Amino acid sequence: MNTLLALALGTFVSEDLACIAAGVLVMQHRLSAAAAIFACATGIFAGDMLLFIAGRLAWRFPRVAKLVSRWIPPAKFEAASSLLSKEGFSVVLLSRFTPGLRLPTYVAAGLFRCSAAAFAGYFLLAALVWTPVLVLFAAYAAKSLLAAAAAAFLLWRISRNFELRRRAIGFLKRKIQWEFWPVWAAYLPLAPYLLFLAVRHRSLTLFTAANPGIESGGFAGESKSEILRKLSSIPHAVAEFRVVRSAAEALPFATEYPLVLKPDAGQRGSGVSIVHSERELREYTWTGDIILQRYVPGCEFGVYYVRYPHEAAGRIVSITEKRFPQVTGDGLRTVRELILEDPRAVCLAETYLSSCKVPLDEVPARARRIPLVEIGSHCRGAVFLNGIHLHTEALAAQVDRIAKAHPGFHLGRFDVRAPSLEAFQRGEFQVIELNGVTAEPTHIYDPEVSLFAAYRAMAAQWRMACEIGAMHRADGVLPMSLGELIRLIRGQRAGRLAALSLAA
Repeated sequence: MNTLLALALGTFVSEDLACIAAGVLVMQHRLSAAAAIFACATGIFAGDMLLFIAGRLAWRFPRVAKLVSRWIPPAKFEAASSLLSKEGFSVVLLSRFTPGLRLPTYVAAGLFRCSAAAFAGYFLLAALVWTPVLVLFAAYAAKSLLAAAAAAFLLWRISRNFELRRRAIGFLKRKIQWEFWPVWAAYLPLAPYLLFLAVRHRSLTLFTAANPGIESGGFAGESKSEILRKLSSIPHAVAEFRVVRSAAEALPFATEYPLVLKPDAGQRGSGVSIVHSERELREYTWTGDIILQRYVPGCEFGVYYVRYPHEAAGRIVSITEKRFPQVTGDGLRTVRELILEDPRAVCLAETYLSSCKVPLDEVPARARRIPLVEIGSHCRGAVFLNGIHLHTEALAAQVDRIAKAHPGFHLGRFDVRAPSLEAFQRGEFQVIELNGVTAEPTHIYDPEVSLFAAYRAMAAQWRMACEIGAMHRADGVLPMSLGELIRLIRGQRAGRLAALSLAA
């Protein structure tokens, strides 16, 4: 206990030295890694909060307040406060990896009257990211100087090689920018709230009753074609489609290209492909039913819709404008170099390099635009932007009309295409897909949306799903049992792995 306390207090003097000392103790088996990380993280978090509080308390001293008011005009003060509040997590994380930034940054956050709760969360997340890295690195480095030498050599190689350097930058950005986190990492902090909802409503699977008209409420295993058929009762509401068993079976119906092919039970863009020729159609492989859908040109949007059972009309709670990234040729660099040089494309370099239709070693002419993706899926490389400003009464009325065409649908996201932004706002669009309870309000992946705003939106999504499920349960709708849901997920996962191995 004395050792843990000494490490925690030692971070007040030097975080780096305390973490290195903890790593040495771990290497010597005098302390477990978990205990060492906990002690250092606790001390670092406490020190960060003290710096923030120091900035906040500075206002109690008239001379400090007068000096701040004299040197920082009110407009600039508000601008700085707004910027820190908006980019708080990025700033805090950057300060962890930049010597000399921590003290002025955290004191300034308090001085500019930023949210204490928000920055406490930022400090905690940053400490949980930074501390294990430093403690464990110190432990392993102390155990083997050869590892440190190898790391130094690797850094030297990366610094001298353009592609390695850019890929390393992309790797770091994916770890820092939450929109690129894997699903399990993004949802992990939400787990306590989901458990709270389960306890509150006395069911771990209540959300499966949110959409009684869709299998498992749209959590897993639902048929996309069956959903589209029900929506097709509204004339021209759904992009034309049919279900086939194989690409060969689709050939007689492929009278016009491009066409969209996707699994009838796919998720997160898995297996979706836009084919531009008969050759590409023949090469498409997937096990299970395949949806062959007419390609709808224009703009793509995600519209998240909610309607409680007692409500006459539902409402749109999120709109996502989907952009398809591209790079612009300069007559000097190859397609590969343009992708790796782009500040955002480098984060998904592997995705773009594998999906780009243009030879990667080709040097595009100046101003020539090279599209990188065609599919409106975030995990496949599309850029998602918050489009709630596009909301209109006409749009809301048409979405509500189409949603009511599906019996037992109350919550989920429509993926639609429209000829233009203006047409979309007039409600002139076609549905290409409808996802149920697991569909996210995808505006959260806008780079301008903060991590905490994203978690608020996801928490609201699952809260509404459980509330609607509870109303349906009261009316006699039974949610799936936990065993049934687990078997469904396992069956779907096994099917997806088989399909992916065949496609590969």
